[in-house]
Amino acid sequence: MMKKWGIFRAPIGLTRWMRRDAAAAWLFLAPSAAGFATFYLIPYVMGLMYSFMSSTTGGRFAGLANYRELLASSSFRKAAYNTFYFSAVSVPLMLALSLGLALLLNRPIYLRKWLRTSYVLPLVVPVASVIIIWQMMFDWNGALNYVLSWSGIKRVDWMKTDAARNVILAVYLWKNVGYNVILFLAGLQQIPKDYYETAQIEGAGRFRQFFGITLVYLTTTTFFVVIMSIINSFKVFRETYLMAGDYPHASIYMLQHYMNNMFVSLDIQKLTAAAALMVCGIMIIVLGLFRLEYRYRQFME
Repeated sequence: MMKKWGIFRAPIGLTRWMRRDAAAAWLFLAPSAAGFATFYLIPYVMGLMYSFMSSTTGGRFAGLANYRELLASSSFRKAAYNTFYFSAVSVPLMLALSLGLALLLNRPIYLRKWLRTSYVLPLVVPVASVIIIWQMMFDWNGALNYVLSWSGIKRVDWMKTDAARNVILAVYLWKNVGYNVILFLAGLQQIPKDYYETAQIEGAGRFRQFFGITLVYLTTTTFFVVIMSIINSFKVFRETYLMAGDYPHASIYMLQHYMNNMFVSLDIQKLTAAAALMVCGIMIIVLGLFRLEYRYRQFME
């Protein structure tokens, strides 16, 4: 290192090497950045601009008129409520179920490798094939209603009553639990076994070991799982649309249904305004979780 006017500077050769290395990194990132900007960033910015216009062609600046009209719409309020209600219910269930399965599979149980494989299979099965199976199960003349009628229980119209929400919840859990189990298993295997042995010697029970060791060392993994579960809960529209169509039962009418119907009717202003509000809602939730995770780390330190 050389010193000049009290400031340390890197050698000229090292500086040139760092510049070449940075240039090479940007060169490799350029295709991905261009694709992200073309298919995500630029369309989102254009959509955000359209949400403040009275029309997409030759329109004028309308301010917040589209947003006020959107918030006054009972259909939008119902879709927003259903979407956030589904996330509020499904994410904690997903977290508890995936962590419980990961703890079970982390133990030396019979057929452990086969069970691990079975939880990963829903991730690679095409959605269309999955939906066909679930439709065969929950249709009015499906397998589940056949079993109910054979047992002397009245049939349930699963997709046209409030039970539709439970069906979509089951599909979401079945489809995504394997991914979270893999993440939790990776986190559990990083915890040193010595900590549990020391805790046992000191007389700590299983519950104390779970809350004092397991959950503490799974903080980062849990935070990531929660973020991914929230994102996946907003993507449940795909399964809902294939199972129930454009206008499903009111209990499973999601924000994506509303935006899809606005696209069909070419009401681009409401579509883009709804998309902007949904992005804002997701960002508020994610930033709040980041803040909570940061405070938890400070508390643990």
